[in-house]
Amino acid sequence: QVQLVESGGGLVQPGGSLRLSCAASGNIFSINAMGWYRQAPGKQRELVAAITRVGRINYAGSVKGRFTISRDNAKNTVYLQMNSLKPEDTAVYYCNADGVYSDYGVDDYWGQGTQVTVSS
Repeated sequence: QVQLVESGGGLVQPGGSLRLSCAASGNIFSINAMGWYRQAPGKQRELVAAITRVGRINYAGSVKGRFTISRDNAKNTVYLQMNSLKPEDTAVYYCNADGVYSDYGVDDYWGQGTQVTVSS
């Protein structure tokens, strides 16, 4: 079974930094795209950043210049470096793996979510 395990969330002051990690486990052959979404209370889940297997990147406008997404294909892991954090970045952050080729066929998977709170 394929699982996504996230780590790195927490409480940080405005202007601070956090680094999120998400590792996909299972008998995985390849993953098309990996990304991060977030959902704040009372709001819809939104894309934060995504990266394809060949390194094509897409950022939400609100995080451009502050967040950096990267991935290690050999480890099936995606990272999100978040700098200059703002209170409006507070949300549950979810890892997504799109187009996962494994023993189970091709499917999309989500992590369990990690809380990021930006507050003084």
